Amino acid sequence: MLRIGCHLSSSKGYLAMGKTAKSIGANTFQFFTRNPRGGAAKPLDPEDISAFLEYSKENDISQILAHAPYTLNAASKDNKIREFALMTMRDDIQRLEHTPGSMYNFHPGSHVGQGTDVGITLIVELLNEIITPEQTTTILLETMAGKGSEIGGKFEEIYEIMSRVKYSDKLGVCLDTCHVFDGGYDIKENLDGVISEFDKVLGIEKLCAVHLNDSLHGYESHKDRHAKIGEGHLGTALFAEVINHPKLSTLPFYLETPNELDGYRQEIELLKSLYTK
Repeated sequence: MLRIGCHLSSSKGYLAMGKTAKSIGANTFQFFTRNPRGGAAKPLDPEDISAFLEYSKENDISQILAHAPYTLNAASKDNKIREFALMTMRDDIQRLEHTPGSMYNFHPGSHVGQGTDVGITLIVELLNEIITPEQTTTILLETMAGKGSEIGGKFEEIYEIMSRVKYSDKLGVCLDTCHVFDGGYDIKENLDGVISEFDKVLGIEKLCAVHLNDSLHGYESHKDRHAKIGEGHLGTALFAEVINHPKLSTLPFYLETPNELDGYRQEIELLKSLYTK
């Protein structure tokens, strides 16, 4: 069965997100834990969470994915920015323990002139501060497009981070189709080769989720601009290949395309029609 969803607003709580997901044909979803530009999170509502957990069981909604705010930079040379990232991520992980088995996705960060090695060291230090052996939440490092001083545009950079984290069993990877293509991995012409390279560098077992986004600017552009499915440089045929790939087909897929709910509904219907597993 295709596990497919999109990014939903969390403003009305977990149960509302679950019902919205079902209304557009989704069986999972992604959401921001707080304002995507940062700030305090809304207090958790135990009754809402309990109702959502029951609703998700009844409607086969699982593998929900929380996304960290875009403003977090664990690799910053500014101590205050790194401290904000640490406090926010620690709080997010603690909150996600109320929905056991969830995943938490974040952009590794930008070294802002310090160099990749220094940036990676800072990210590792942050993760070693926040990860506990008892947490049920899996933290996902997202593959990036490599714009500016972004870390995570190469599989080797993600491996370097994960290999130095004490509780690395709590870590995984979210592969973004737009990002890897923009970053120089040609999934359009050589998806098998890219997946084999991922497996060689990171281990395919570390791939826990996929962001499905077409690419507005194209291969090696390092631009990170998403397009709707079939309206960018990747094309609809590539997404059929991705969701049916033997090493990817059982993963959860999350749309982050520039859409409203009706657009997401149409994309979910399209992807379901292309799924043959």
